[in-house]
Amino acid sequence: MTDKTLLSRITITPGVLGGRPCVRGLRISVVDILDMLADGASRVDILESYEDLEDADISAALAYASQALNHPVIAAE
Repeated sequence: MTDKTLLSRITITPGVLGGRPCVRGLRISVVDILDMLADGASRVDILESYEDLEDADISAALAYASQALNHPVIAAE
């Protein structure tokens, strides 16, 4: 899947989880997935924790985080 296809799986809806990015309109936030990965959970662990989640959703969360952090940083001297 391309990043564009993956990113289309991420939704932001005012009033749902405080407007945080979620997966496919589900109440599963990108941060929930990232936190589980950071804590050492495997993709299988995450998929078992959220029965409506698909493997591509995990990839979408990672692509979203990568895009959100990919910006230039200008340091004041």
